[in-house]
Amino acid sequence: MTDTIFALASAQGRAGVAVVRVSGPLSWNAAEALCGSLPEPRRAGVRTVANPATGAMIDEALVLAFEKGSSFTGEALVEFQTHGSVAVVSSLLDALGSMEGVRMAEPGEFTRRAMDAGRLDLAQVEGLADLIDAETDAQRNQALLVMRGGLSAQTESWRNHLLHALALIEATIDFADEDVPVDVVPDVVAELTSVRNELAGQLAGADAAERVRSGFEVAIVGRPNAGKSSLLNRLAGRKAAITSDVAGTTRDVIEVRMDLGGLAVTLLDTAGLRDSEDQIEAIGVALAQERAAAADMRIYLLEPGQDAPDGGVAVDEADLVVRGKSDLGSGDLSSLTGEGIDALIAEVTSRLTFRSQGASLVIRARQRDALVRGSAAVDAALGALEISGADLELVSEDVRAAVTVLDSLVGRVDVEDVLGEIFGRFCIGK
Repeated sequence: MTDTIFALASAQGRAGVAVVRVSGPLSWNAAEALCGSLPEPRRAGVRTVANPATGAMIDEALVLAFEKGSSFTGEALVEFQTHGSVAVVSSLLDALGSMEGVRMAEPGEFTRRAMDAGRLDLAQVEGLADLIDAETDAQRNQALLVMRGGLSAQTESWRNHLLHALALIEATIDFADEDVPVDVVPDVVAELTSVRNELAGQLAGADAAERVRSGFEVAIVGRPNAGKSSLLNRLAGRKAAITSDVAGTTRDVIEVRMDLGGLAVTLLDTAGLRDSEDQIEAIGVALAQERAAAADMRIYLLEPGQDAPDGGVAVDEADLVVRGKSDLGSGDLSSLTGEGIDALIAEVTSRLTFRSQGASLVIRARQRDALVRGSAAVDAALGALEISGADLELVSEDVRAAVTVLDSLVGRVDVEDVLGEIFGRFCIGK
């Protein structure tokens, strides 16, 4: 028999309301022991919750019961919405933990049960995990698309096309000794080509999707005392970096996470680019060059009188070159007065938004790898069909391989090795 599990589903610490979930075959029995009776399924009811062992009242809570097949996990489930004090939650969890056959849930166990019950597939689970971690609107929207089955539906469509192609091939193999009135190869090629093109489209947008999911990096680079740390502080709206008139103050890379136009962006304040005999500063300059080169975009901050960027970091078309300290004369912006800062933010946001366009539904490296392997199998099948007198049994195996890979995308097969890593990242109550 499956264990009955429980956990706090809301955040730890004091709050107005705390949510405790109980799921499994004994969930209703456990809840009735705590509050005497349950409201009708899927209808909220106020109940007095007491420890069945001592009779001591724990709280007055809103209780919801869900029958098997109608809950998130697919199991019988009860949800307690209590007052969110640490003492109330602790007492309720202690009371549940003392009951026979009821135990604390492991990380992600509620979601794992939802997947096992067919309420979610693996791609939707990954979308749910990203939704929980979403910091910006772009991340939320991307995660919602996947969690609501966008990638799953697309995968099912590819699978159906491949199975149709496979059926045509198998029919030809089965009737190899008879006259087959229709040449099925053109239809098979059309089906496989359609799938290959759609896989290519999703892979083409995978980089943009990954940037939306994990966030962009924008490095602020320039000479010592160009005003990089002051610009970072102005953009962040707080003193994130130490500023001084002493050249080389910034030694390490300072990172500030921001939301720009719904996109997660990490600003990097780097060491001033120059040759230095100071060993520690030289290490900082080398690290600055490395991080700046790896960033998605660079803001080159020029000093008054400086004609062009220098310091060993190349400039490409995605980068911005601006002149700072406009309060001292001519320039594009001033971290002191705020002149030009809004325009700079707007330009950075516009460029990163453009780069995020065309993002696909492929949000994880595992998903990208599955699409790459599936595409390779389809390409192998198409390549074999181009040969006169192609061995259809070999083509059939390539198509089967593609179907198997796409099945792994949504968790039908061959995913046990990744499940522990995925579910282990969930909180206990999810």
